Amino acid sequence: MTEGRISMTRRSALKLLGLAGTASIFAPHLLGKPAFAQSAEPKGRIVVGLSQEPTVFNPLMAKIEVDDGIHFSVFDALFRVTPEGEFVPNLAAEVPTIENGGLSADGLEWRIKLRDDVKWHDGKPFTAEDVKFTLELIVDPNFRSWRTAGHTLVRDIKVVSPTEITWRMTQPFAPYLAFLAETFIVPKHILEPEADRNTAAFNQAPIGTGAFKWVRRVAGDHIELAANRNYHGEGPYIETLVFKYIPDLTVLYAQFKSGDIDLVGRQFITPDNYEEAKKLKGREVVLQPGPTVETVYLNMERPFFQDKRVREAIYLAIDKKSIIDALYYGLPVPVESYMPRGSVYYNEDLPKHEYNPQKAAKLLDEAGWVKGRDGIRVKDGVRLSFNNSTTTGNHLREQAQQFMQQTLRDVGIEMKISNLPAAVIWGDFWTLSQFDSVLVSIAYLVASDPDVYNRFHSGAIRAKGGRGSNTAQYNNPEVDRLLEEGARTFDVPRRIEIYKKIQEHVRNDLPFLPLFSENTVRGWKSDIKGVVSNSNTRTESWNAAGWRRGA
Repeated sequence: MTEGRISMTRRSALKLLGLAGTASIFAPHLLGKPAFAQSAEPKGRIVVGLSQEPTVFNPLMAKIEVDDGIHFSVFDALFRVTPEGEFVPNLAAEVPTIENGGLSADGLEWRIKLRDDVKWHDGKPFTAEDVKFTLELIVDPNFRSWRTAGHTLVRDIKVVSPTEITWRMTQPFAPYLAFLAETFIVPKHILEPEADRNTAAFNQAPIGTGAFKWVRRVAGDHIELAANRNYHGEGPYIETLVFKYIPDLTVLYAQFKSGDIDLVGRQFITPDNYEEAKKLKGREVVLQPGPTVETVYLNMERPFFQDKRVREAIYLAIDKKSIIDALYYGLPVPVESYMPRGSVYYNEDLPKHEYNPQKAAKLLDEAGWVKGRDGIRVKDGVRLSFNNSTTTGNHLREQAQQFMQQTLRDVGIEMKISNLPAAVIWGDFWTLSQFDSVLVSIAYLVASDPDVYNRFHSGAIRAKGGRGSNTAQYNNPEVDRLLEEGARTFDVPRRIEIYKKIQEHVRNDLPFLPLFSENTVRGWKSDIKGVVSNSNTRTESWNAAGWRRGA
């Protein structure tokens, strides 16, 4: 390899990691109080309405997107990612680069400098020991961690001083900075003494370093947080932050109209209410591209889903366009990929879906599925029948299920609807692949990095002892190989090739049936300032520390 090639790769790596911008983005976060730190006493409260209930409060444990609102408020990571995809320091004093000595040229040696003014909510100082403890806890085989990809490559963690830590990677891992931006640091002094960290009291009453402190949870109703007046970063500017659980989306919108909630969180305002919501006085209502893709997830371990012809037939029998136009008022955009459509890694050349019941019927005929007396196909004495589940109270998804149920029945497939409360469906039922199929909206990326090992690698199947979120139990050796290569590759053009190829394989294999990319309807009261959308995170509350009430 020539020196010129090495230099190009370094530049590519910096661009990839979001580090090639000007040094000015780091200046406010150097050791000491940042330029934008709180200067006014917090006042007022904001109530965020959620259609799903947050239940996982240890940010390192298996969770779903709705839990992130709590995690981003109570905890901090070493870095954060901005709406523009730039990484900025949080608990760290600077983002590591080759130039500042934080990264070796080969990406294997890491040196992180930490802030010296951070305290846990109980007043104890935050130090490098907490970072070391967190990284080691994630890969502890006795701990039920959410995601271990990347972290398993870390070796020789050394605490140089209370404000400096180093480690070595066994191999280059291009997405690791993005992973660290979603790795919230937990307190060593609280969790280390626990005999079983999976059941520690901390998990139900967390202590972090974030802008808000835990106050209480009223199960099935709300979670209350209070301002951390000693926060090292921006804000907080409000005294109380409440996450209110309202499982019915119609009721959620009604409470936004009445003023009982101040800001609509996940699942946001439904498209059928968009036109009315835009005209509400004293409300800001905007349409924003979301990072999530609505899909019919299939459990690939179910015998009839293992036949690709059956999966293709189901997809052909779904009238995607009518669902988007009739139920979602044309707001979402039909897609064939899991990759956000604004990403440089998005593959625009995937085969386009067609609604073709005749072709679906022909495929099922070829696969040996014959219609019985009741019109449902049978093969070897087994009916082509499966359950589809989603969150109860989501009326648009429930209508979409009914729509799909009818068009599938037309070709001889029975889809039975079996919906569950959010706390049940997104527990072991989802994470341990106990479902037949699920109608679900997922954000696949970690920050803005294209790595999807967690979703599609065979080693990320939790139901088979893996660590990850491959709940479809998808297994394609070539996709595994490409995912591993993509994680080792820092060259951006090569990574684009790799991740576009992965999208081709996933679209061809159909472990899930992509319906549409969301354009979400966000809403909040007009007197709330500082609300900023960030498609690189999974929560509307990623910057709740900067929210204000009043002028």
